[in-house]
Amino acid sequence: MRVHPISGLGKRNIAIRYHEGIAGRHQKKLRRLPHIFSRVLELPFTADADVAVEEGPTDFRFVASADGIGAEVRAHMIQICPGVVKIVILDGLDVDSGSGSLCADGSDLEFNRWRFRLPQCTRPALATAEYVDGELVVTVPKDVVV
Repeated sequence: MRVHPISGLGKRNIAIRYHEGIAGRHQKKLRRLPHIFSRVLELPFTADADVAVEEGPTDFRFVASADGIGAEVRAHMIQICPGVVKIVILDGLDVDSGSGSLCADGSDLEFNRWRFRLPQCTRPALATAEYVDGELVVTVPKDVVV
């Protein structure tokens, strides 16, 4: 087997010139776009769940068949950072113990959840959730412009 000596000067100069070219160029920085992800509704279902989304003049309604969720459910708003909020659904067990599949503290990093980006006209603090006839109904009111 024949080993070729590495010519240090030629290859180093190319590498140095290459790195200098990249460092010298002005690189774009990512800008934060808070209006895109500022309000999110997260339901305790997998991402491929069948959820009916209905938009009315005063609110958004989300209806999904829910088995295994307690009769006492409520919507809880979590402020991730100023201006960015997430609405999660808690059942009676989660409110008392802080554990379970609907945990709101973020300790159960579940990525396969059903999510919906809410528009700016919604009011997440006034969101409600109820369990009616085997279905979870979440209502998020809108700002009503008169």
